[in-house]
Amino acid sequence: MNTEFGTYLVTQGSRSRGRATEDVVAAAIAGGVDVVQLREKGTTARERYHLGRALRERTRDADVTYLVNDRVDLAAAVDADGVHLGDEDLPVSAAREILGADAIVGRSVSSVESARHAVQAGADYLGIGAVYATDSKDVREEHAEIGTEAVATIADAVDVPIVGIGGITAANAPDVIRAGADGVAVVSAITAADDPADATRELAAAVGGAR
Repeated sequence: MNTEFGTYLVTQGSRSRGRATEDVVAAAIAGGVDVVQLREKGTTARERYHLGRALRERTRDADVTYLVNDRVDLAAAVDADGVHLGDEDLPVSAAREILGADAIVGRSVSSVESARHAVQAGADYLGIGAVYATDSKDVREEHAEIGTEAVATIADAVDVPIVGIGGITAANAPDVIRAGADGVAVVSAITAADDPADATRELAAAVGGAR
């Protein structure tokens, strides 16, 4: 798998200051984003499907990796490159069986034990967090603000790409990368920015400078 995970946008229209998610994604693509994940909590499956098809076209034209949060069926329906799974979603092995050997299957983890289990199950990459405090996602108390030391410990324990998520900005992204992450995933740092394209460029520069 040759996917670059440096800058990873997780979409959420409710945090986009009234702007359409498709417009935010277009701006992030213009800014050089590497991965787009369709999230859109609080919308119906049908709404996500129609948005998902539109984003599939944009990301395909730009050669940007396109993933769907949680929903394996939706990932298949919109022809995404893969899916990102959490604790309450289908197992990695089931997602792989449905989406096929070439699909990208990611898994959220917050400990060495869960990271090793996910890799053994066949996860292609891991999302680690929440690294810092965040209100973009409901996180169990034991998984909140795990810090860069936890990122470093998990990075040393596995041999797949890892992406830090949770409260990450251009200011603290270098610390996450230096701890061993291959990239950073953000919601508000791009979706709520005055200029999402510039915010993506700033984030990419922070990640690149720390590598």
